[in-house]
Amino acid sequence: MSDLVIPGNVPYFISVALLLIGLYAMVARRNLIKKIMGLNILSTSVFLFLIAVADKRGGAPPITVPGVDLYVNPLPHTLVLTGIVVALALTSFALVLVIKIYQEHGTLDADRLMKL
Repeated sequence: MSDLVIPGNVPYFISVALLLIGLYAMVARRNLIKKIMGLNILSTSVFLFLIAVADKRGGAPPITVPGVDLYVNPLPHTLVLTGIVVALALTSFALVLVIKIYQEHGTLDADRLMKL
């Protein structure tokens, strides 16, 4: 049990927990707003995972400095920044669709909408 390093793996555990919470909200909930919230939680878990994977102990910022050999890879951070923008656009579009669905049908219950 002493070989297991739990403190170093905390971001991974949190990422998996958020992923499961978001997946549960998307699958088990009937309200469309809660499904969108679950999608946001799920995307946040992916962002946390990418940042946790990119972390290097003792790594320097990716700026060339004489005498520094270990740099942090900037690509995952760039992907996360792009993912945040895409998630924001997707969330705003989904909320606009939910507003239109509510105006048209008067409900946000996915089961009742499937019967229409």
